[in-house]
Amino acid sequence: MTIRRITTGSTWEPKIGYARAVVADGWIFVSGTTGTDHATGTIPDSVTDQCALALRIIGAALETAGAGFADVVRVHYILPEAADFEPCWPLLSATFGANPPAATMIEAGLIDPRHRIEIEVTARVPG
Repeated sequence: MTIRRITTGSTWEPKIGYARAVVADGWIFVSGTTGTDHATGTIPDSVTDQCALALRIIGAALETAGAGFADVVRVHYILPEAADFEPCWPLLSATFGANPPAATMIEAGLIDPRHRIEIEVTARVPG
């Protein structure tokens, strides 16, 4: 089995010791992703801006792996405040469209108190 690791320049990746995504045996495992701008280190204030940025980062990792959001089969949403989830629903619905994955929302603390959402996905390489 070939394993490929995808990194995105996040300061957390080398500090903690993980890859943004790992491709193994046709599966893509994307690590929990927050809405932190990797170029500037800034974190938007609103949960919807953080959600949109996290989805862009995940989308880039999926693209690098040869897939897209239509190939996602499982998603986990982690939020410190469950009430912040509903404002993200339109973004999530638009992102997954006609290909919704199985999903779980968990209320839990995140690594930085400024983070309001973290998203983790599992996908299959198409073909």
